[in-house]
Amino acid sequence: MATDFKSIPIIDVAPLLAKCDDPKMVQDPGVREVVKQLDQACREAGFFYAKGHGIPETMVKEVRNITHKFFDLPYEEKLKIKMTPAAGYRGYQRIGENITKGVPDMHEAIDCYKELKQGMYGALGKPMEGCNQWPHYPPNFKELMEEYISLCTEVSRKIMRGIALALGGSPDEFEGERGGDAFWVMRLIGYPGASTANGKCTSENDIGCGAHTDYGLLTLVNQDENITALQVRNQAGEWISAPPIPGMFVCNIGDMLKILSNGLYESTIHRVINKSPTYRVCVAFFYEPNYDAAVEPLEVCVRKSGGTRKFEKAVYGEHLVSKVQTNFVT
Repeated sequence: MATDFKSIPIIDVAPLLAKCDDPKMVQDPGVREVVKQLDQACREAGFFYAKGHGIPETMVKEVRNITHKFFDLPYEEKLKIKMTPAAGYRGYQRIGENITKGVPDMHEAIDCYKELKQGMYGALGKPMEGCNQWPHYPPNFKELMEEYISLCTEVSRKIMRGIALALGGSPDEFEGERGGDAFWVMRLIGYPGASTANGKCTSENDIGCGAHTDYGLLTLVNQDENITALQVRNQAGEWISAPPIPGMFVCNIGDMLKILSNGLYESTIHRVINKSPTYRVCVAFFYEPNYDAAVEPLEVCVRKSGGTRKFEKAVYGEHLVSKVQTNFVT
């Protein structure tokens, strides 16, 4: 359960990543220290900064830069990859097209998902079937993003092995039927500066993205430097800023991990308000369970939290589709 935290903790995950697939990782003192810090961060804040993640800073920046270039294009050009239900909810959304709790968000975005082949998951997968719509300009957009997704997937898998240990389980708790074929979502998001959004620099009414929790297991946030816009709500209801720190991802846990942990870990509410006059880009990578995973509390977590199951079983794909279909206005 989130506490009255006042700042987001920084965790150097490098020792965990280095030993992550070592059969003796549990005995490693460096791994144990990271696991302890992950447990504290997930219990107290549901958010942490990941330092030492190993993805080159040049690539992290280039992903943001190329996203800026796309959003700088004329509107007609961006509409060439317009998101539609027929496209599996993949592609470009204009400002105000994404809805959070009934209110239009002040951002534009490209939504991408792990590609589902036709019939792969039957009726469960049908709404999300399709190929990602990548723009032809800027050049190399698809190649860069696919490489970045591959690296983010691997970093997320390794951090989740640490979180499995933090919960008292085995390192591969989130593999196999739960996450061995992990689904992923990536949103490339552009938030207009306060002055361009509404003609003045007070943007409380123009929420870039309304208060929400994330759907899956773990989110990696790659945000523009020098603009603080992401805010996380503590238990007292105060909004705590998560400013960008060069070389680090902001990470947070999602609804599926809350269920798996039987509420030991909370998916914390957060929002985005860009009060800066500068256009802001954020690239959010969401690491999810298997698309067809039946997610329910882990036995070890039920024991650690009083012996009662606090959550019903949830099928990840059903949860995703229900969210996607209510978050999008045609």
